[in-house]
Amino acid sequence: MSLAPKLRRIALNQQGLLRADAFGRGKRATLRAIEQLGYVQIDTISVVERAHHHVLWSRVANYRPRFLDQLVAERKIFEYWFHAAAWLPMADYRFALPRMALMHGERGWFKNSDQKLMREILARITSEGPLRARDFEDSSRGNTGWWDWKPAKQALEQLFMQGELLVSAREGFQKVYDLPQRVLPDWVDTRVPDMDEYASYLIETTLRAHGFASSTSMTYLRKGQKLRDAVRQQLQQRIETGLLTTVGTGNNNIVYINPELLESRAPRSVAQVRILSPFDNSVIQRQRGRDIFSFDYQIECYVPKPLRQFGYFCLPIMYRDRLVGRIDCKAHRADNWLEIKSLHIEQKVDEHFIDLLCQELVSFAEFNRCDRILIQNADSVDFFPRLKAHL
Repeated sequence: MSLAPKLRRIALNQQGLLRADAFGRGKRATLRAIEQLGYVQIDTISVVERAHHHVLWSRVANYRPRFLDQLVAERKIFEYWFHAAAWLPMADYRFALPRMALMHGERGWFKNSDQKLMREILARITSEGPLRARDFEDSSRGNTGWWDWKPAKQALEQLFMQGELLVSAREGFQKVYDLPQRVLPDWVDTRVPDMDEYASYLIETTLRAHGFASSTSMTYLRKGQKLRDAVRQQLQQRIETGLLTTVGTGNNNIVYINPELLESRAPRSVAQVRILSPFDNSVIQRQRGRDIFSFDYQIECYVPKPLRQFGYFCLPIMYRDRLVGRIDCKAHRADNWLEIKSLHIEQKVDEHFIDLLCQELVSFAEFNRCDRILIQNADSVDFFPRLKAHL
């Protein structure tokens, strides 16, 4: 087989998407999935089930949202920032420390943070225990969104980003803040990594999650020329010692991969359809999607409505080892129905695809607590009646 299909299968296999129950089932499988991926991004959009639950549901067949809460309570994962807000393995806590250090002073999360209020908040949490933003008085008026957070919420988030507070739980979707010493387990390593250790962490985490990666993707959304230089230097050292080799993916892009993984038999591709989250680890980097899957994906909820091509919250559709299209859905939970606003199939599929897509849609509806599916539009005159007949 050519190299491109093999790379696709390696990537999806490392992501736990190529076969059922790649991580097992239940809470332990949820933890294994987070450890393999390195992080699971948290998102507030709830048009369908939130991204962090969606990503894990795509990999753990019997996933339940309570598994995340239980893993936080057991102090096996923690909430902080990877390239965005995320849940991460507790064993990786020390690699959050460099960003926490950057969040102090002029590089703080919020400009002109209220230092007096921050001290008062720390004193209250120290004496009273875990608190939420709503536990502090709001003296502001006319708040219209997250950018108008009340001062206490801004102070709490600044303390959280600085590492002076951690999230000990979530009630609904509201953060509960507490002191690090009351959240971190005794065994956690709190030594600040040096630049070489941090670069090594990024390389190993990315390669474990994806199988191969470019140096750019290893420092995705991370600032600092020193860090990028350290990553490139370590990659070169691993090339020289034979730990890594390079291959081209098209578009003149070079990726790094373990030569044993490259030379091994390609993982088997099975007939399955998966509806992925826009924030899924496998598709979050657009350049990688173009290089590996020939799939140009952009989430359009941040795009002005007149400029949207596929819909507000289009979800990538995976079939076998390819990304073949996207589907714009909305869960009407109060009425228990899943609306399919549009369906776009962009690559050739075989006769098994429709059956498997319908099976996935039924599962996806159940995951979103819906028992009915309504199809509004499909971009193929053939697909629309066939989908309606199946569902």
